[in-house]
Amino acid sequence: MDIKLDPSRDDLPLVANTSHILVKHYVLDLDVDFESQVIGGTIVLFLESGNRFKKRSSSTEVACPSESNEACKFRMPEPCQIPVTNTKTFSSKIGYNDFVICGKGEKDTSGKDGNHDNQEQASGISSSKYCCDTGNHGSEEFLLVLDCCDLSVLKVEEVDVAAVPGIEKFTRSPKLRNQIVHEVMALPADRWREQLDYYARCSQAPGCGELLFDTDTWSLQIRKTGAQTATDFPHAIRIQYRTKPQGRSVTWTSDQSGRPCVYTVGSPINNRALFPCQEPPVAMSTWQATVRAAASFVVLMSGENSAKPTQLQEDYSSWHYYVTMPMPASTFTIAVGSWTEMKPEICSSNDVATERSFSPSEADFRYIGVCGHMEYPCRFQKASATTQKIIPHRVFAPACLKGACQETLLPLIPPCLSAAHSVLGTHPFSRLDILIVPANFSSLGMASPHIVFLSQSTLTGMSQLCGTRLCHEIAHAWFGLAIGARDWTEEWLSEGFATHLEDVFWAKAQQLAPHEAREQQELRACLRWRRLQDEVQNSPEEMQVLRPNKEKTGHVSDSGSSVIRHGLNPEKVFMQVHYLKGYFLLRFLAKRLGEDTYFSFLRKFVHTFHGQLILSQDFLQMLLENIPEEKRPELSVGNIFRDWLESSGIPQPLQRERQALAECGLAQQVSAEVSAGDAVHAFPFLPPRAVGPALHPWRGARDRRRRRATTVAKWVRVNRRPRKRKRKDREEVFEKVRHRWCELIVKHKYTKAYRDVERFLQEDQKLTWVDGAVAHCR
Repeated sequence: MDIKLDPSRDDLPLVANTSHILVKHYVLDLDVDFESQVIGGTIVLFLESGNRFKKRSSSTEVACPSESNEACKFRMPEPCQIPVTNTKTFSSKIGYNDFVICGKGEKDTSGKDGNHDNQEQASGISSSKYCCDTGNHGSEEFLLVLDCCDLSVLKVEEVDVAAVPGIEKFTRSPKLRNQIVHEVMALPADRWREQLDYYARCSQAPGCGELLFDTDTWSLQIRKTGAQTATDFPHAIRIQYRTKPQGRSVTWTSDQSGRPCVYTVGSPINNRALFPCQEPPVAMSTWQATVRAAASFVVLMSGENSAKPTQLQEDYSSWHYYVTMPMPASTFTIAVGSWTEMKPEICSSNDVATERSFSPSEADFRYIGVCGHMEYPCRFQKASATTQKIIPHRVFAPACLKGACQETLLPLIPPCLSAAHSVLGTHPFSRLDILIVPANFSSLGMASPHIVFLSQSTLTGMSQLCGTRLCHEIAHAWFGLAIGARDWTEEWLSEGFATHLEDVFWAKAQQLAPHEAREQQELRACLRWRRLQDEVQNSPEEMQVLRPNKEKTGHVSDSGSSVIRHGLNPEKVFMQVHYLKGYFLLRFLAKRLGEDTYFSFLRKFVHTFHGQLILSQDFLQMLLENIPEEKRPELSVGNIFRDWLESSGIPQPLQRERQALAECGLAQQVSAEVSAGDAVHAFPFLPPRAVGPALHPWRGARDRRRRRATTVAKWVRVNRRPRKRKRKDREEVFEKVRHRWCELIVKHKYTKAYRDVERFLQEDQKLTWVDGAVAHCR
């Protein structure tokens, strides 16, 4: 690997050599063991190489992921013809041999001497007695590098796909196995079921020779003796491995009912501690997975299908999921627990309409033309999908949250989905599962293909918090998933769009009148403006830049490896700069263009770029091409880069806008209420007449204010009779008081009360954006 990390920095390496070879499909066969907190099994990788790769000479630089100059050492497998895949070393109650078709005879070689993990190799200790020095012949052999962390790799072998019955029609080449894999990959999109079947059958084929492998802190490296190029390297390999309880990709915990569960947490290292993979977003692939767990558990994944359990022996069930849309490995999601599906009540009332009809001009967003992405079964080409306003959806949660889900969440899903469709058109994904995750979930929500995680905190209070967060995660289906950032440092392409769209979706879901929608959005803009000011004052300047790599954005090394700046910085999790600056940039552009024109363009952009990875310039160039000359004075890609994306602090155009813009009506009313309250409390012992009108601007308007009973007054008024409120309402008020208390603790560094902040962060994630409270308190 041609990347050297500075130990003093907090950068995240992406080491996979994606410029040489790509994983096109993963087949996972896994068992979940809650007793040992281990997920173990096999993963089969189907690889594709480019035609431009030539044999390397001895003078070619060796791509070795080791951080030192010492020779890499690889495990030399014992010679065998058809080795047996055996995973007894990490089997608990489940027989791992049930899902691998093998021959007989060989003993398990994955014992103590063959168990490689990242920590062992990171410390320079080789766990193998069979080694080869790459200085002698390694430069002549191709090296497959996968992103891998916190995994124990037990065995790597080539898969004999030629042994699969019925595969004969693909055998047209002397290089039999690689040609078969290529032919399976080349099947057209309308034969996707047949293709998945071939992948599954090939993944169960016997092995035909173990491969050399080694691990270090961030990678798994695999080579085959004599394979000098990516074309010569096996195109189907099986990796036998297990996770570690301390692995950072998943969390083993208990749900709100006290039952064990495990789920992917959106870790900075993504899924590399769940399975070996190619992390760079350019490595877009499909996958299918079979997961076994005790029959009492429900397995949810980011697959296209709504899987049903298959009963196995000894009270175990098997769940099978798949996807046909190529996506980065980081989007793979799993959650295993005692989840209960929440059904809506037959009769329910809510302030938000559960469904509405949109005009044909709003709903019909079909564009004629060929999609620009790689071939897959695309919903944008299906007439039935383009007019589907509400996709099939399910809600899962611990049983104890049934009432809250039925009251708050379930009624919001149809109108929010319909609103999203009215703005952007075709839903990119065919279904949606929503899971209320355990209390230790550190965010309000996380979106993945076909599944959204929501914090339990979204279920408290009125529909406002739940609705806006749901709209935010739904928006990620288009921006962040169907359209992804080619460079992960451009996080604003996902979060900025979702933040901007959540207001638009939510206003439509509420069926607000245009002037009401504008006022609500202006109020939220005022709140975000203040939050951005606080964020800029309390974060490092270099982490406030939306395009930190500037002209090198999207660039990778010759091998395809790269580094994500500050990718491992713990404070980054609590920063909102990419959300807020991205939001204000899009709001600025929408005002310049006119909202109707802007959202019409956005639908066109979605149709053009869905299923693809983009950079900032892809969006900005297409946008400016659609703006009339008279509407874009001094507006260019270069100017936007300079003012908004490549500078720290508050963007100058935003500064000028906020200074020139009078506060919205709702914000003015809030300020008046606060000023009135301050005046009263400033002179608590004097009657209003003694204080004087200058300190009581509200006196003359008292009667008028009583008649209006404005919405803002309702929001800010403190109920002076809490005993008459429902218990749930009292608890919600108390949560807000706790939140304000924690803000004061952090602001004044009141260390004696840090335990209160810790408890608040654990129990009420919905309000944890307290200027990086966790980082300051630890």
